[in-house]
Amino acid sequence: MTTPDQEELLPATRRALLHRVAVAQTEGRAPSLVAAVVRGGGTVWTGARSAVAGHEPDEDVQYRIGSITKTFTAVLVLRLRDEGLLDLGDPLEKHLPGTGAGEATIAELLAHTGGLAAESPAPWWERTPGSLRPELADVLGERPFRHPVGRRHHYSNPGYTLLGALVEKLRGAPWEEVLRAEVLEPLGLGRTSAQPRAPHAGGWAVHPWADVLLPEPVEDLGRMAPAGQLWSTARDLARFAVFLAGGDERVLSAESVREMRTPAAPGEAADVAAGSAYGLGMQIQSRDGRLLVGHSGSLPGFLANLSISVEDDVAAVVLANCTSGPLTSAVAADLVRIVAEAEPRIPEPWRPLPEVDAEVLALAGPWYWGTHPFALRLTDGGGVALEPLSGNGRRSRFRANGDGTWTGLEGYYAGEPLRPVRRPDGSVSHLDLGSFVFTREPYEEGASVPGGVDPEGWRGLPG
Repeated sequence: MTTPDQEELLPATRRALLHRVAVAQTEGRAPSLVAAVVRGGGTVWTGARSAVAGHEPDEDVQYRIGSITKTFTAVLVLRLRDEGLLDLGDPLEKHLPGTGAGEATIAELLAHTGGLAAESPAPWWERTPGSLRPELADVLGERPFRHPVGRRHHYSNPGYTLLGALVEKLRGAPWEEVLRAEVLEPLGLGRTSAQPRAPHAGGWAVHPWADVLLPEPVEDLGRMAPAGQLWSTARDLARFAVFLAGGDERVLSAESVREMRTPAAPGEAADVAAGSAYGLGMQIQSRDGRLLVGHSGSLPGFLANLSISVEDDVAAVVLANCTSGPLTSAVAADLVRIVAEAEPRIPEPWRPLPEVDAEVLALAGPWYWGTHPFALRLTDGGGVALEPLSGNGRRSRFRANGDGTWTGLEGYYAGEPLRPVRRPDGSVSHLDLGSFVFTREPYEEGASVPGGVDPEGWRGLPG
């Protein structure tokens, strides 16, 4: 059955989307630009504009996607972690010795906090053949580090070359083959590839002061491929967006893709002020009060962006074939905003829980951390949520552990244990949340409150 979120967009919304794409192509002077919007698990709109009238690209024309490739590489690394072949806290040296950059952990490489240089040594790798850098040493150079390991976010293309080499080492096969077998084929991304396949767009440079073009060379990036080699289409990236929002057990679980979307690296002060961060192979930004996750990409001749608002269940893909021009990240964010505001997500119908544990139900309701009132609510699957009753405060959902305890899933309490502490007669004295005590009454007399409760109890202030 088609859900409301999968229905065709309203004519006014479609026109607003087309207008935004048309303005981007015209003002950005892009030879061509194609975009897609995803909602409800599928593509609900595509649009394109071209400098050649009547020859607009469709959603199956390939463009080079640059650093969106990094998100694909990160998926492969998370698969290795989920299979138990590595831990994200492992230093690279444990699995890929002798690189000269082995003190950085796998998580730090994924989040660009490994301290590595932003680029490989000259000549510029994006516009020269990969055959110039046949070995990892050629990618890293004599001085691979620019910063102390783990201290700051510093975007590093060589870092993702190392992650690609890690995948090859543990899988015993080339990065491209592993990607195709473990991600592209299971997700049905048949038009995503390391080499261009017709029909594909040509890459162009547009003169900054004249409306003339110069063709850009198409290089095989060789060792740098895991950082930016891929070609893809609006249709394939739309499917990839659905996966990044909800997971797919054939590739990565919903929990693992949620981990990819979680900030893992501190940004520069300007980035933090602008609401930008980085997860594990995914960029995170706040635009117009909306949290967007995904990745941008660029290589000579091409610009690309994939942006997802998980909360709104809307994603956008924007692809252009020019070295500079339209700000694809801004265009994608606007496409998401247009749909999210014009046609807000229809919430799922409220339904009662299929079953409930009476002992857990008895815990529901108000609790106090000192004098701060909180509410404990039951969620599906035996989980609970704890949130302040008013104002700002720490809140989290908790996953049931199956033994009468829970583990925090987000925010300050992520990973922290929540357990009810019982008296000898079986009644609940208080909740212990990572040593924080929550009682049924503010500083409840007789409860195990750290520091104790004054025996004279509550009182007025003496005059």
